[in-house]
Amino acid sequence: MGLNDAIQYFIAVFNPFGPIILILSLSLYFIRKKVFLVVLTILYFTESLLLYSNVLYYREFSNFLSASTIFGAKGVMKGLGNSILTTMLPHDFIYLIDILLVMGLFIYMGPRLELKAIRLINAVACTMVGIMLTIFNLSIAEMNRPQLLGRTFDQTYTVKYLGLNFFLTNDIISQANEQAVKSTVSNNEISVPLQYVTDNYATPNKQYYGVAHKKNVIVIHLESFQQFLINMKVNGQEVTPFLNSLYGNKNTVSFDNFFHEVGQGKTSDAETMLESGLFGLPTGSFFTKMGPTNTFQSAPAILGQTQGYTSAVFHGNVGSFYSRDSVYKNMGYNYFFDQQYFDVGPDTNVGFGLKDKLFFAESTKYLEKLQQPFYAKFITLTNHYSFDLPEMDNDGFVKPATTSKVVNNYFETAHYLDASLREFFDYLRASGLYDKSMIILYGDHYGISDDKIAALAPLMNKEQADWNEFDTAQMQRVPFMIHMKGIKGKVDNTYGGEIDVLPTLLHLLGINNQKYLQFGSDLFSKDHDKTVIFRNGNFINKNYTSLKNSKGSYNVYDNTTGQLINLSADPELNEKITKIATKKQQIMTMSDDINSKNLLRFYTPTGFKPVDPSDYEYTDEVSKLDKTDDDLGASSTSLYSQNNSESTVGLYKTDAPEYNK
Repeated sequence: MGLNDAIQYFIAVFNPFGPIILILSLSLYFIRKKVFLVVLTILYFTESLLLYSNVLYYREFSNFLSASTIFGAKGVMKGLGNSILTTMLPHDFIYLIDILLVMGLFIYMGPRLELKAIRLINAVACTMVGIMLTIFNLSIAEMNRPQLLGRTFDQTYTVKYLGLNFFLTNDIISQANEQAVKSTVSNNEISVPLQYVTDNYATPNKQYYGVAHKKNVIVIHLESFQQFLINMKVNGQEVTPFLNSLYGNKNTVSFDNFFHEVGQGKTSDAETMLESGLFGLPTGSFFTKMGPTNTFQSAPAILGQTQGYTSAVFHGNVGSFYSRDSVYKNMGYNYFFDQQYFDVGPDTNVGFGLKDKLFFAESTKYLEKLQQPFYAKFITLTNHYSFDLPEMDNDGFVKPATTSKVVNNYFETAHYLDASLREFFDYLRASGLYDKSMIILYGDHYGISDDKIAALAPLMNKEQADWNEFDTAQMQRVPFMIHMKGIKGKVDNTYGGEIDVLPTLLHLLGINNQKYLQFGSDLFSKDHDKTVIFRNGNFINKNYTSLKNSKGSYNVYDNTTGQLINLSADPELNEKITKIATKKQQIMTMSDDINSKNLLRFYTPTGFKPVDPSDYEYTDEVSKLDKTDDDLGASSTSLYSQNNSESTVGLYKTDAPEYNK
């Protein structure tokens, strides 16, 4: 459950009491003897069944039973049915002790058991105690984890802080509200965004269209990695020497005006844009709120159906985080290698999961068995807040000495991530995958938040007193690099954002994105929209940075001078900014409508087959890989098969002391 301090342990022990008292108190309103006993028994056994079912389900899937799993047509039986007996353990009798005691009590008391109806006011008082305890629990949970329900990262968080009953109730309410919205939607509502996409289609650049046809695609998700780290030095040391060498490489197209566009969903918002070409939600994470039930037309399915790609995600955290284990099925990912497929222990786990050096090294045994061409995404973790790195993993890099420990550590973990990437690239070259692959690297969102700017400013050659909202907006740049042997490399000054990645990727592979509903545009196209919108409504382009103010209008800065422009003295510019703001807000609204109303269920592109999530399961990925290899025999295209069924894992070289091949 990830209990990290005394308060979290207290909350975990305390959180069942309020909901259970509240639930069992309902029986007190049935004053007739037999009815009271029947209702109390049903409630008690339902609670016990819910608890034990979650125990079994968690053992199998590292997740909790949601409303959709319980009430779905295939839900519980698919989740538990086939393996329920093998999942049970001898010590599970503990979960029956209370039931046996209660049954024994009733048998022992027999006719001597006397029930007396209590007054209504006492029943109400008991219910109120349950409500008050639940509210108290919610209050202390919110203090320990602010915006717990507004920014739901993982179902485990809700259970850890609020308990199984609260989690399931909240999940049922959320799904009911979601279904209520979706049930009022007509298929005509998809016509507006479809028309917009048609009218704003960006034609491919002939120079780059199809240059990566049938190449493996390796996407590396650089956690919390900002553009300013590239080519930066602290204490005379390069922070990211390997990425620096890649950035200006003749085989790399790097974009120096590329911005993240995430909201509260942060990492999951970046994935939403990367995979589907749609924005995240105004509040919370689309992955957790709607991803498990929505229809997708995402990269894994598009690449699989058009060019026969095998798709896989590698991630060193638990699969339930951001509901990835459900969302990836809807996207059509063939494989998902989460924390359960890696050797994670006290010395190998940092913050949110496996250390990056170990993560890349251990991934190779799965990567080499993927059928080619493959679309593989690696989500790194070490460079995640609060940027803690054990001393044993420091290669001698000297951190800056600012007033903020978080800022100091950020440079150290970024340096560690850089070293991890160098080791992974060395393996790709040694194994032969490098020549067959296009590698995309991108930063998902900012790492240094606004409250740490005071400590960061001197490292950016800026006085804290001079730092303003314009400077903060410029800091939202993140790296975006496309590396492939033979591509015409350059540092491209084009303005773009994460919403533009998928159209760019598809065109590089020779897949026209015109029929898909995506709001970004190919970064290489002459028709590319060079104005980047942020999730909060701010936007930026080559000339201007436009930031919303408290009056609902925009503060507009000249990008060349960084000076605030007086719009009242320039009506023409004011009108231009208003038109851009209106258009960009319309795009965001259309994306939000598609997500919140699940409008993609009403539109299937020609030749595209809607994804059936029941076709995917992530419980025994290793056996699936081996079976595919065996079934294909001489036709297998995996690196492992092409290497005469000899593993390439031995080619991986890392200085991580914990790594055991």
